[in-house]
Amino acid sequence: MNYEKTMSPTKKTAFLTLSVLDLTSLNNDDTSADIEALCDKAISRYGTVAAVCVWPKFVKLAADILKGNSVRVAAVANFPEGSSDIESSVKTCEQIVNDGGQEVDVVFPYSAFLSGDKTIGAELVAACKAACGDSATLKVIIETGELKTTDLIKEASRIALDNGADFIKTSTGKVAVSATPEAAKAMLEVLRDTKSNAGFKAAGGIKDIETAAEYISLAEKIMGKDWVTANNFRFGASGIIDNLFAIIRNEKPNNIQTKGY
Repeated sequence: MNYEKTMSPTKKTAFLTLSVLDLTSLNNDDTSADIEALCDKAISRYGTVAAVCVWPKFVKLAADILKGNSVRVAAVANFPEGSSDIESSVKTCEQIVNDGGQEVDVVFPYSAFLSGDKTIGAELVAACKAACGDSATLKVIIETGELKTTDLIKEASRIALDNGADFIKTSTGKVAVSATPEAAKAMLEVLRDTKSNAGFKAAGGIKDIETAAEYISLAEKIMGKDWVTANNFRFGASGIIDNLFAIIRNEKPNNIQTKGY
């Protein structure tokens, strides 16, 4: 019997969501013990997540714990403020790569962009891409909740893609409005219309299987049914993983609010 064919649609979605999850802990009070627990949860009997995402100071620890596993180590730069300080952003990218990080989630300088500076974002993304080189994937956080309009979201996404972004990402999860289906649609349309090979990441507010399913369905509608894989699509979240485990175990999920992302 083909077990996958007997699974419910919800359980299939749970397994898919787990496989594209960037299991995230970006709390100001994170400790080494928190990161150890995060890495432990990243590798389960039900499968592994795509990556863990942590503060730069924890990259070396996470890389040591996950050595030999398929789970990638990601960390944030220019986070969450999205400043225009290129030198600082590059320095953080270099630190992440040198400590064993395989992915960098850098915040686009959205405040400067909103003030009319259309060049600093291009310069910062290009510089961070150069710092990552061939060693790390660069995911650029657009902060769609601050950009607000579809036109601005699309313009910032294009700037990021034109300057080397390997992924475009909705949000830091640290502002009032994080990921929304409307913002995701705009970003996915840019990927489609530019025929980009880059990926998309929804982050902030992804706390249950219904929300995850909505984003997966949207991506499949715009980019194609087989497009949602860890190479192309990610969720940045923490609290959802316990719900995914419950669904896979045929238990009723609790919409647990953790201190995480």
